[in-house]
Parts: sequence; C-alpha cells; structure tokens
Amino acid sequence: MDLGEGLRKAIARLSGASVIDSKTIKEFNKELQKALISADVEVELVFALTKKIEEAAAGSEMPQGVSKRDYITNMVYEELSRLMGTSYEPEIKPKRILLAGIYGSGKTTTAAKLAKFYQDRGLGVGLICCDVSRPAAYEQLETLAKQAGAGFFGMKWEKDVRKIVKAGMQELRGKKVIICDSSGRSGMDRELIDELKAINAEFKPDERLLVINADIGQVAGRQAREFDNAIRLTGVIVTKLDGSGKGGGALSAVAAANTNVMFIGTGEKLGMIELYDSKKFVGRLLGIPDLESLIANVQEAIKSSGLREEDVSMDELTFDAFYNQMKAMSKMGPMKNVLGMMGLADVPKEALETGETKLKKFENIISSMTKEERRSEKLLREHGRIARIARGSGTTEKDVRELITDFNKMKKMADLMKNDRMMKKQLSKFMPGMGK
Repeated sequence: MDLGEGLRKAIARLSGASVIDSKTIKEFNKELQKALISADVEVELVFALTKKIEEAAAGSEMPQGVSKRDYITNMVYEELSRLMGTSYEPEIKPKRILLAGIYGSGKTTTAAKLAKFYQDRGLGVGLICCDVSRPAAYEQLETLAKQAGAGFFGMKWEKDVRKIVKAGMQELRGKKVIICDSSGRSGMDRELIDELKAINAEFKPDERLLVINADIGQVAGRQAREFDNAIRLTGVIVTKLDGSGKGGGALSAVAAANTNVMFIGTGEKLGMIELYDSKKFVGRLLGIPDLESLIANVQEAIKSSGLREEDVSMDELTFDAFYNQMKAMSKMGPMKNVLGMMGLADVPKEALETGETKLKKFENIISSMTKEERRSEKLLREHGRIARIARGSGTTEKDVRELITDFNKMKKMADLMKNDRMMKKQLSKFMPGMGK
C-alpha cells in the first residue's frame, strides 16, 4: 500500500464513523501512523502530528458551523502539508544552476528536464557535462540536450572539472540559463566534495540543487545535510515520485533538514517535472482534485503533440478529433498520474492497465481508417469497412465495434455539454473549442 492509499483509507474510516469520540480518534491515529511510518516518514514527526490531532479533537473549541470530522480532516491536510515542506515559484531570469547528487538519483535526466522547463518559458538554455566519472554520461546528456532543444558542451576525456566549466561558459555564453551536471558517487566522499567545491568555485552558480531519488525515504534528510555542508544548497529536486512508496519520507526529511524542495519528477519523459507545492502534493495523496495542474498538463500535452486547438475541439467530434485527444492524453504520462490530478486515485490497477491497453488499441484502429472514415463514422456502416479496418490494425471486428460504441457515447456527451452553459464553460478550460 502506498502513502496515498493508506491516508485515504484512514480518512474514509473517520468519515464513515457514526460518532467522533476519543476511541474513534485513537483508531484513526493508528491508521495514520501506520500509513506514514510505512512511507518512511520519521517516527518522531508522525507521533508529533497524531498528538496534535488528538489534542485538537479533545478540545471543546470548534469553529462555528464546522463538524469535528471536517475539522480533523482539514487539520490532517494542513499538518501534512506543513510536514512535507512549502511551495516553490522560480524567478524566470538568467541564472546558473549546479546539480549534485549520488549515483541513481536521476541527475542527468533532471538536467534535461530543467533545460526544457526554462526553454518553454522563453530562456535559451545550455548544458555542461561535468560528470567525469560515469563513462556514458557525456553521450546521455548530449542526447537529452538535443531532445530538450538546449545547447550542450562537454570535453569527453577531460578530468579537470574547472577546465570543463571555464570552456563551457565561454562556449555557451549566449545562453540565458546554464545548467552544470556534476559527477555522482555511491556515497558522499572526499573526492566528490572536492570536485563539487572546484565546480562551485569556477562556475559561481546562482542555484545549487541536490537531486534525490524518492526511493531513499528519510535518508534524504541526511543527504541534504551532507551536500549542504559541502556547497551550501539552495534547494532539492526529488525524482521518481510517480512510483515510490517512500516519497513522503523523502519530502518530510528534506523539510526537516531545513532545505526547500523546488521541483519533483513524476515520470521519465522530459516534460514530467513539476514545481513543488506541498498542498497540491498532499491534496493528491488525499484524493483532492488538482484541476490547475490537470489543465496545465492538458495544454502542454496538446502543444507537445504538435496539435492545434481546433484539432482537439469537441465542437464537431470526429474520429480525427477523438484520435488527437488520445494522442494528447498519451503525452500526459501514466494514466495513474492523470487520474490522481482528477481526484480519482483509487482506480484499481487492473482497470488502469486495461484502460491504457484499450487506448493503444483504439489508436491503432483509428490510424487504420481512411481520411474520409475518420471524418464521418456513418461510412463505417458500409459493408466490409469494419473487417478491413480490423485486419489493418491487427485487431478484431469486435474491437472496432467497441471503439465505435465508445465514440458515439462520447459524441452524445459532447452534444449534451454543448447545450449546458455551465458545463460548457468548465469544459472549455480543458478542451479548447468547447467554449465557443
């Protein structure tokens, strides 16, 4: 069970209780403790949180018009948000960023993700490869830089990091943001400290960011303190939060070490990096919809798919638009993440896997249709067309008919929404063209 699932079960049990008394609160706190400790959140922090809840529940002073159940649920949300740190909003201006971290933290991929983040906000970015210990680091960063549309500099066989940084800054002097990727080690040792200090002295970065894998849990706090002692960190990036059960432990440990989490990585693709906001993070854990992030992800997915707004419009739904919507959705990362933003975090794993398989199958079917068929589903009633499409897509006629059924349901829903002013207004935020 991951942290979110454990927290949601505890909240559900509290919400379902007929009476909120001391016994109910103690049982709730046990569930809460179990979920947090399983996610590697430090025991002292967990007990301090549950003690606060118990004391608040025992108090007679309740805000007027608020039930004890809602008051405690809100307190859990607020206290967990505090436990997991704060939020971060970067200044979009020229800067130099030094990335540090041990092996396996996802540092090189994060360098490219940051490059894309700033490129998308209008700042030209250059990447310097100062990882002189990992053989494939040069090629990996060079490839990722191209994917991010960023500049790249490295000296493949050079071991002197000062020399690399000096030449890199000269080569990339026209770039507004320069990101330096440093070497990793299996642990913090003297060689790594000396190397980082040498880069720091030559590069003079505005930001010194530690990249940490969420899987390490509360060990993240110790790492943050060690790297902070070496180069005075300005922040932390936590990666692989999409699949880690210990993400809560890592985030709370970093916060306890008095270091700010600036970004979180939620997947392998370059666009899967987010500004950290503890309230949004905890909200997703508790199953609270994060519509702001969902809208931003939809818009980014449409853009990265090379689509125009009219391509995904539901004003006149065709198989073309349906296909483009699926194409955009596939750019948004794992379906679990997308549903989490919608507040639907407890969809069974089997259903998620089935849904992703079905989407891929539908994409194959639509790509096997002619242009005319994509524009008018009525043509599919003609004899032989369904059989031909099934053969061309490697599916069955039953699969093709299932797609047609789902498409017609979507079309009916779109027609209903177009006639509902409030729904139309809301949907226009998600799918451009519906607000017309």
